[in-house]
Amino acid sequence: MTTDTKYIFVTGGVTSSLGKGIIAASLAKLLQAQGYRTTIQKLDPYINVDPGTLNPYEHGECYVTDDGAETDLDLGHYERFLNVPTSQSNNVTTGRIYQSVIQKERRGEFLGKTVQVIPHITDEIKHRIQILGNSGDYDIVITEIGGTVGDIESLPYVEAVRQLRWDLGEQNGIVIHLTLVPYLSAAGELKTKPTQHSVKTLMESGVQADILVCRTEHELPEDLRRKLALFCNVREEAVIQSIDASTIYDVPNLMLEQGLDKVVLKKLGLQSDTPNLERWNQFLNRHKNPKEEVTIGLIGKYVELQDSYKSILEAFIHAGAENEVKVRVESIHSEYLTPESAAKQLAHLDGVLVAPGFGERGIEGKIEAVRYVRENNIPFLGICLGMQMAVIEYSRNVLGLENANSTEMDPATPHPVIDLMESQKTITDKGGTMRLGAWDCELMEGSIAKEVYGSSQIKERHRHRYEFNNDFKSQIEDAGMKATGFNPDTGLVEIVEIPENNWFVGVQYHPEYKSTVANPHPLFVAFVKAALSFKTNKKGASVSQN
Repeated sequence: MTTDTKYIFVTGGVTSSLGKGIIAASLAKLLQAQGYRTTIQKLDPYINVDPGTLNPYEHGECYVTDDGAETDLDLGHYERFLNVPTSQSNNVTTGRIYQSVIQKERRGEFLGKTVQVIPHITDEIKHRIQILGNSGDYDIVITEIGGTVGDIESLPYVEAVRQLRWDLGEQNGIVIHLTLVPYLSAAGELKTKPTQHSVKTLMESGVQADILVCRTEHELPEDLRRKLALFCNVREEAVIQSIDASTIYDVPNLMLEQGLDKVVLKKLGLQSDTPNLERWNQFLNRHKNPKEEVTIGLIGKYVELQDSYKSILEAFIHAGAENEVKVRVESIHSEYLTPESAAKQLAHLDGVLVAPGFGERGIEGKIEAVRYVRENNIPFLGICLGMQMAVIEYSRNVLGLENANSTEMDPATPHPVIDLMESQKTITDKGGTMRLGAWDCELMEGSIAKEVYGSSQIKERHRHRYEFNNDFKSQIEDAGMKATGFNPDTGLVEIVEIPENNWFVGVQYHPEYKSTVANPHPLFVAFVKAALSFKTNKKGASVSQN
């Protein structure tokens, strides 16, 4: 087999959550900054077809691409670092692999042969790995394999990598193994045995790591690097330290200092140069040296797990750097937010974001948060369900529509201001059936949205089944809440605003999915700016009163 595309496989050992996605994204950034067209894909070993039906507590947020794929949250890191959109081809699960192979078997494509893990499952994995490479759009494809070596569910992926490296040739496919070098405080030592055993387990599957990236809390001394190189069959220069960083955005520079990009390109037979990270480092400098600080409340029901709102938190980092402001996000559990506690929990905030989600739990707390910020003119951003809560709150407390609700929460509500989309009413399967991916939206003249985007036409990513009920649109608009963004084909209300408030915006889509280091999302940038203005005015009012 001959190929112009080079492949890098990233595996993990010892423990999960070592940061394979961040290492993969950081390496991709360094290669991209040297002019190589680079993309990253994630192979997830779970049997779910995609993470769309997984609880956020189980797997963190479900990230959505332009083409409507519900994917692993690591794809968010890939886009934020590279500023290049991903697609369905960038995320593959065991469920999708087996589904495809079984469908082929049912169609008789295997000509009566016994269908087995090898070669049929591994061939399907190899095919999926190479889709991006065969497109002609990329020089280098980085493939991150989820889980850890030794996991039963990961074995077909490791076997597929073994076969593919043989197929591709020595300089066209390499393996980076991310592993842990723990520090035992009782002994006062870093220990290499977990890494040695991890590499040994990988070798038992027929795969030799070319490069070791060692996660550590302490600097790796030279003698320890030599020991790892000797026992793990890698060059000493290929033992890369990945020390804990204050922010994930430091990792590309840390990997540059360690020479990861040079070792990788040398092994792939490619030229290396000094990466152009000027724009990246400008962002880092603004992020680390803010001139002001604002506190924004994140109202949600999964706030115990930060990964549930990963893209929102990262979008605040991007928008904060753009405004030279440190955004301190205060997580507030909507289940425990009541009319009695609202003032105590929200009064000190400079802005409030009501987060997306599904289901009835914590809904009344979100509605209460909207009421408080609307009445107290605190800058507000509602995303997806958060926008729907704003419509419900306004209908109840301004229009006087008692028990107004979404039919998702109360199918018998007398005032269904949020209702199931017409296209969803005949759907019974849960997976991959929502309104997903990028959809057009037209913005009204004179609206905050139009000013923020600087355009009348936008395209944003969606993930929902319920929508603003247009039967109530004239009532709601007459009372003062305006619909300022619409889908041109369906008339679906995408954005609501309250013009008499300083900054009150609810959007049906997910702007956080499109925020990157190079292009902070304009809606988050404007929201942070509004929060800073609110804080400044509040401080000024306090001084004048004294």
